[in-house]
Amino acid sequence: MMEQKRVTIVVPVYNEGDNIPHFTRAVMEAMTGLPYRYELLFVDDGSRAESCRVLRETERREPHVRAIFLSRNYGHQAALTCGLDHAEGDAVITMDGDMQHPPALLPRLLALWAQGYEVVQTIRETTQGVSAFKRLTSKYYYKFLNLIAAVPIQPGGSDFRLMDREVVLAFRRYREHDRFIRGLVGAMGFRQVQVRFVAPERYAGQSKFSLKKMAKFALDGILGNSIVPLRISFYIGVLSLFVSLALLAHVFYEELLGTTVAGWSTLMVCLSFFGGTQLMVLGVLGEYVGRIFREVKGRPLYLIEPEHADEMPDEQGDAAVARHLRPLDFSR
Repeated sequence: MMEQKRVTIVVPVYNEGDNIPHFTRAVMEAMTGLPYRYELLFVDDGSRAESCRVLRETERREPHVRAIFLSRNYGHQAALTCGLDHAEGDAVITMDGDMQHPPALLPRLLALWAQGYEVVQTIRETTQGVSAFKRLTSKYYYKFLNLIAAVPIQPGGSDFRLMDREVVLAFRRYREHDRFIRGLVGAMGFRQVQVRFVAPERYAGQSKFSLKKMAKFALDGILGNSIVPLRISFYIGVLSLFVSLALLAHVFYEELLGTTVAGWSTLMVCLSFFGGTQLMVLGVLGEYVGRIFREVKGRPLYLIEPEHADEMPDEQGDAAVARHLRPLDFSR
């Protein structure tokens, strides 16, 4: 008899104590009757003590549940990376634990995987209860991102996806710190298919994705997937040069006519224009240089609490990650 394939469901959580029990039950119901062995792998991203307590109790009570606790809050993308580093399933599904990624879709994702697709990417058509501001900013952000990115990124794409084992092993080779996983997975290729869904409202609590985190995530997506901002800075510099040459020609012309008048306003406008242009260009350069600085330091993407420290890879690359992982027990 052929051995059942294994599925790991990776769920990064941050202060989701009210959602974890309900989400766990919903996943177990969705996976009941499917011909797979599965494990639900939570990655706690430095939550408060109460949320950690709920997660530890769930881990003790449910045989399909395992939890990893990060040493502090590293952010959603780092927690997701940690889960992918430790996932040992033949298929790995990543999703959020607030019920906005519906567990009821799991059988459909697995059915498409069984048909031979290596990446099953969900596309969020809309989110119930989300503000008009967030809908508009998301829509035009992806339009702008696709305008400058070398590889198209699907608008509405979420971190709710299924990845085949081979894709996960390839993903582990990407170790940059400023991570935009939606762009990374899209750029990797492989045989992909999309599943569209409408995201329901959160089951409990409030979103931890603040405006500040949203802005950083957006910037990571732009600077991590394109060097167009650097080119734009160059073009602005060239444009400023031509404008300054035109102003210089105008000064010489007025000098020849003998009509030169000390123009304080003109001087201030020119200084403001060129000064602002230079500062903007330096700011774009600084963002890229700062990212280079973070990469060359070679610091780990995340640290796990001491009781789980034996599971943490201390080298980069797929082979290094694999040597440091504790095998998962799918037989429970």
